[in-house]
Amino acid sequence: MSTLILDKKADLAGPGIGNYEELEKVLPKHYKSLLTPRETQKAIFEVKRFIADRLCEELNLMMVEVPLIVDAESGVNDMLDRDGSRSPIQFHIANDRERHPLDAQVVQAATKWKRMALRQFGCHPGEGICTDMRAVRKDYFLDHDHSAYVDQWDWERAITAKQRNLTFLKEIVGKIWKVLVTAEQYAFDLFPKLKDRRYPQLPEELTFLQAEEILDMFPDLPRKQRETAILQKYPAIFIIGIGWPLADGFPHEMRAADYDDWITSTQAETGRATHGLNGDILVWNPVTQRRHELSSMGIRVNAESLKKQLEMSGQKEFLKFPYHQGIVDGDLPLSIGGGIGQSRTLMLLLRKAHLGEVSVTVWPKVLKTMCARKHIFVLE
Repeated sequence: MSTLILDKKADLAGPGIGNYEELEKVLPKHYKSLLTPRETQKAIFEVKRFIADRLCEELNLMMVEVPLIVDAESGVNDMLDRDGSRSPIQFHIANDRERHPLDAQVVQAATKWKRMALRQFGCHPGEGICTDMRAVRKDYFLDHDHSAYVDQWDWERAITAKQRNLTFLKEIVGKIWKVLVTAEQYAFDLFPKLKDRRYPQLPEELTFLQAEEILDMFPDLPRKQRETAILQKYPAIFIIGIGWPLADGFPHEMRAADYDDWITSTQAETGRATHGLNGDILVWNPVTQRRHELSSMGIRVNAESLKKQLEMSGQKEFLKFPYHQGIVDGDLPLSIGGGIGQSRTLMLLLRKAHLGEVSVTVWPKVLKTMCARKHIFVLE
């Protein structure tokens, strides 16, 4: 097997760096935070409130409570990919001396729960929910922008069958991008010293690109390197069609089979053999000088695409779960939804070099020592 194929296979599971020797080279030199720790805390909560409020206004959402743990038998927890490389934390609740026990899982993402919640809260097409979601992803490599602790604005909105198309997807993505651009300006208004000429502002418009287009431009590069290369030309992009195998035989990235629709053909809209009604927002981070993912989202599977994706992924047994039955039987509403990383977004807007400067979680000693040498001080 060629080195190129091995590199591409290794690139599918996630965007982590892989080892601390490599991270040592990646972390910026001569870094100094533009905000003090106290100013940073004020900015975090002001900007978080601003973004949550604007998201609800732009997308017609209401804030709702979201679970941290779910029943393992519900099938509601997300696997995040389809190769089993990211498994949730599971624990047993003895409860009533084992007479009424439960097996629970810590949420990895609230994607499936949100779709069920649309029905619970009686959301009609054009209405939706937004959550202040917390999760644990224990299988990440802990680097400068990945942690075991995940915080997101997880949102979901009911749609009609006619809205399951690329035009509508782009319309919603455009609204989200508008929120993030205005949030950056709000952060500047709060703390003018964030407006540093070393760090360009976000562009007013996103560039939309099909995953196939990016592969055509850089056919020999693995995914992360393709993203890095394209971000040199377009500093803010939305990559459409993540999960479907591309012309080289590999998907742009692995995606779970039971939430985003990555199998539906979009050839009628693009004029080429493209698939998928989902995608990611990525930007060039001027502080870290690296690709920076802000959001993953998409139009969700309907009964037809769910069955096809589960079959293609070898996971047809999932159809036994209540969530999957609800989609097949038409009991759950059609929807669009996604997650916007809170700490990821704040790291970008507040010009931070490390996720740990805006969120409190666990980091290995080797990473904290390395960061301190570079004047990057993670929160304890």
